[in-house]
Amino acid sequence: MAVTWLWAGFVLVITVMMVFDLGILQKKAHVMTVPQAARMVAVWWALAGIFALAVYFVYGHDKAFQFVSAYILEQSLSVDNLFVFILIFAFFNIDAENQPRVLHWGILGAIAMRFIFIFAGLSLLEASHLMFYVFGAILVFTGGKMMFAGDEQMEPGKNPALRLLHKFLPVTTGLHGHRFFTRLDGVLHATPLFAALVVIEATDLIFAVDSIPAALGVSSDLFVVYTSNIFAVMGLRSTYFLLAGSMTEFKYLKHGVSAVLVFVGVKMIIKDFYHVSTGASLAVIGGTLIAAIVASILTRNKA
Repeated sequence: MAVTWLWAGFVLVITVMMVFDLGILQKKAHVMTVPQAARMVAVWWALAGIFALAVYFVYGHDKAFQFVSAYILEQSLSVDNLFVFILIFAFFNIDAENQPRVLHWGILGAIAMRFIFIFAGLSLLEASHLMFYVFGAILVFTGGKMMFAGDEQMEPGKNPALRLLHKFLPVTTGLHGHRFFTRLDGVLHATPLFAALVVIEATDLIFAVDSIPAALGVSSDLFVVYTSNIFAVMGLRSTYFLLAGSMTEFKYLKHGVSAVLVFVGVKMIIKDFYHVSTGASLAVIGGTLIAAIVASILTRNKA
């Protein structure tokens, strides 16, 4: 019964926050300032913290640690998304006033996609124990690739989803207020706002391929994995506007994230031979990311 109420509480919190965001904050397009973004980031962290306490009282400390670990892991993996958002908005010339609207709808799409991916991932793990090794190998490979990858950047104009959009709808060259669609000479057109949204959704689909196996490496509980993912995703927009101007200064964060992915991957691979406790996992994940952030700040101050 308590678990049912916890699900209901989660749905209620997310629904209220989305209605507040879209119905009040986004009723009129506006630029999200750094202080506004900081307040929203604080709100989402506070809500996640309160929810972690609720998980603790209902499920116990192990599940609560899993929730916090998955939440921190998803937050760190989202850093790559933030860099991509900058490239996408620059490519489509989306002004700062309309960026919050695009990200809001992008996050709504991510909520639906994450549930599908998480449910599919858990189904695969239940169907075959070998999938733990497969997911683990994917994370080790991804982490290693991220560690030694250069600074190559994605090209939004070559995104397959954008090419598919062009086959069905023409896209206007300029914005039309805050509208996603408009009619020109009686013909329905998509605006650059919708094109940017399509590319953001397609990009999140790619990132989910890495982030969902990572979350499943922390917990195999649908409730824990999904709620932690959604709390992290819901706060992503505010985090973007808070860090957009300073993300390049955290130069070692990417290395920290890659090390965490390798750790979680190895943990999944050795699951049958050596058990890494949830508390130890949380310490490694949190400690690695904190060390990467501190190293970035120290080297930045010396520059």
